[in-house]
Amino acid sequence: MACVSFAKLNVPSSTWIGGQQSPSLRSVSSTRLATRRVSLPIRAGAYTDELIKTAKTIASPGRGILAIDESNATCGKRLSSIALDNTEPNRQAYRQLLLTTPGLGEYISGAILFEETLYQSTADGKKFVDVLHEQKIVPGIKVDKGLVPLPGSNNESWCQGLDGLSSRSAEYYKQGARFAKWRTVVSIPCGPSAVAVKEAAWGLARYAAISQDNGLVPIVEPEILLDGDHPIERTLEVAEKVWAEVFYYLAENNVIFEGILLKPSMVTPGAEHKEKASPETIAKYTLTMLKRRVPPAVPGIMFLSGGQSEVEATLNLHAMNQSPNPWHVSFSYARALQNTVLKIWEGRPENVEAAQKALLVRAKANSLAQLGKYSAEGESEEAKKGMFVKGYTY
Repeated sequence: MACVSFAKLNVPSSTWIGGQQSPSLRSVSSTRLATRRVSLPIRAGAYTDELIKTAKTIASPGRGILAIDESNATCGKRLSSIALDNTEPNRQAYRQLLLTTPGLGEYISGAILFEETLYQSTADGKKFVDVLHEQKIVPGIKVDKGLVPLPGSNNESWCQGLDGLSSRSAEYYKQGARFAKWRTVVSIPCGPSAVAVKEAAWGLARYAAISQDNGLVPIVEPEILLDGDHPIERTLEVAEKVWAEVFYYLAENNVIFEGILLKPSMVTPGAEHKEKASPETIAKYTLTMLKRRVPPAVPGIMFLSGGQSEVEATLNLHAMNQSPNPWHVSFSYARALQNTVLKIWEGRPENVEAAQKALLVRAKANSLAQLGKYSAEGESEEAKKGMFVKGYTY
């Protein structure tokens, strides 16, 4: 791990008056003054070039991320919606359906996996990591350990998982993962409190630095939850505060901005607000926030869907790509790619092909949205159904 050292410069500012050296320093020899130096932090990572290349590969035109990193408990919720038991064989079968979809790599550049999936294989023995490589899809891994209550806050949460992260990340790299994901959340109805914002930003920064030291491109994800009845202006205000804090601590931890990806929420009104915002309005507010807070050195911004319907998430992404942006603006969707797929599959082997075709439909739609060429004409009613759940936990 790279080290950073600082040499203290013991010259009080009060000894300099009007640009003249005070008498107290005139007796100090020029030799002693010449030897004093201030060390600047230097990032000397062994993986720098690889990190930048990986981030650019994921942030490639017309492609985005398939997020299938649900924990076993959350995957169980998905399976129970189609009356399947939450067993490893059922989880493996569902993820095999997704990852073996023919032609998926045309629209998907990265796949975020849960730890169980990273080490699994297909029914005929091929490692999922190899399946992804064959489609030129970069394997990623969820590394956080979930949300727990944050003491001293306004009923808010913090994300755990830094303990042992370095050794776990090294093992994930050996297994073939090349990027990582850490999700923390900020709640507008709960404040958010200053301590919650600071904890989210600091945790993300430490995770990002540890990931880069182990060859993994970190996805930085402070999700601002949709919960609440606040207007879009309030979401913008909170998002600007959160991202300002995040980038401050990323810089403090010497994270290489060219070797990260962001996974922000879109700037929308609260889910319970009386007025819905159009895709054009959401794009305007979201891009305003990003341009104020995100350096152009960051290669890609891969939005989460956060409970939007499949069509809403795609329309909003399309609206954000109607003019050039300083970064690759794309998607990292879970439910907004999987919802229809899961309902078509129903756990039946004879439905696998139809479910895979549904996944390709959604992946292609979001690919077109990333290119600014999407049309909602012909979308199904199922794809238009919202998926917001108040107080949703992963």
